[in-house]
Amino acid sequence: MRTLRVEEHTLPKAVIGNTRSLVSLHFGPEASHRKTYIQAGLHADEAPGYLVAVRLIEMLREADEKGQIQEQIIVVPAANPIGLSQWDTDSVRGRFDRTDQLNFNRHYDDLTAEIAEKITGKLGQDAAENVKLIRNCSKEILALRTPLTQAEHLKHLLLTLAHDADIVLDLHCDHQALLHVYVGTPLWPECADLSAQLGVGVTLLAEDSGDVPFDEANSKIWWELAQKFPDYPIPLACLAATVELRGLLDTDIHQTETDALNLFRFLQRRGYIAGDAGPVPELPGEATPLEGVDYIKARDAGILTYVKVLGDLVEKGDVIAEIIDPIASATSTVDEQLRSYVTSSTSGIFFARSVDRFARPGKIVAKVAGNKPLAGKGTKLLTS
Repeated sequence: MRTLRVEEHTLPKAVIGNTRSLVSLHFGPEASHRKTYIQAGLHADEAPGYLVAVRLIEMLREADEKGQIQEQIIVVPAANPIGLSQWDTDSVRGRFDRTDQLNFNRHYDDLTAEIAEKITGKLGQDAAENVKLIRNCSKEILALRTPLTQAEHLKHLLLTLAHDADIVLDLHCDHQALLHVYVGTPLWPECADLSAQLGVGVTLLAEDSGDVPFDEANSKIWWELAQKFPDYPIPLACLAATVELRGLLDTDIHQTETDALNLFRFLQRRGYIAGDAGPVPELPGEATPLEGVDYIKARDAGILTYVKVLGDLVEKGDVIAEIIDPIASATSTVDEQLRSYVTSSTSGIFFARSVDRFARPGKIVAKVAGNKPLAGKGTKLLTS
């Protein structure tokens, strides 16, 4: 029996004559008490996630026809209709909302304090009942929210769809990168099967990365509430992760199909879909702290040429790239004065770099994942 339901959610008008909507696909029995939520395109200019989501939906449709969907699975294949409308010089610019310049993957509702107030005096020694209580509270809180702008409505809608899920996967990509995952430190290593199945060599851990991105809005409340109420069993009831599907240009059909199949097998192994997913693949690399990522910035203006390739293991002080000033090159005869060197401040995996080759002082041009926290990282561990 088919279980698929397609829902269309209309956002309020932002300007006269402009209406946008979001589509969610719901698989599995509505009465199920287990739920997975997957979305793509929250940063609307990141193409690979759309293709992975579409291929996953095709696989889920086939499984649904065979009666294999055992639990709730929601997929939102294009999570940001606002960003998709932001075109500039023939390209989508969908990372920031143009009305306030806020990142679409920041500043989601942090519900911990409000939930804590509501559940005080109501928790018991039954962990499942505590989970149910907390989710009912988050549902009540979200229902009373009155978002103002269209972007606020979108963020509220996405969180409302996902807040009571056991698994939340937000599909993104970097500029040019290895496949990598961001996940909450308390969830590791219990969620290592996700990184292993995807073949992720870089898993980045943080308890609080700052500015409440979508994944942490869903997962962080569980370990924060457990810390606030240590006398009561509050499990880590939501595995939320941001999955970075390599780089902006990585839309190869075979690659996206493999990524979708790996997500399918992950859900299969977790009991959401019937069938044998096979053994968990070997984990390609151990997780490292997000505080250990060196966001390497250019110190000069010029043209980038990389001397290391993605996946290289680098040592502290290694040169990652050179920056060459073409004007200085044309007017100088001293070769060593024509270039500056981009070096790593840590030892680790060179996993991401800029998609273009123009540098300016202060621009992030490379990322290296080290296994030790770096000094001076502050409380905001993500890029803008």
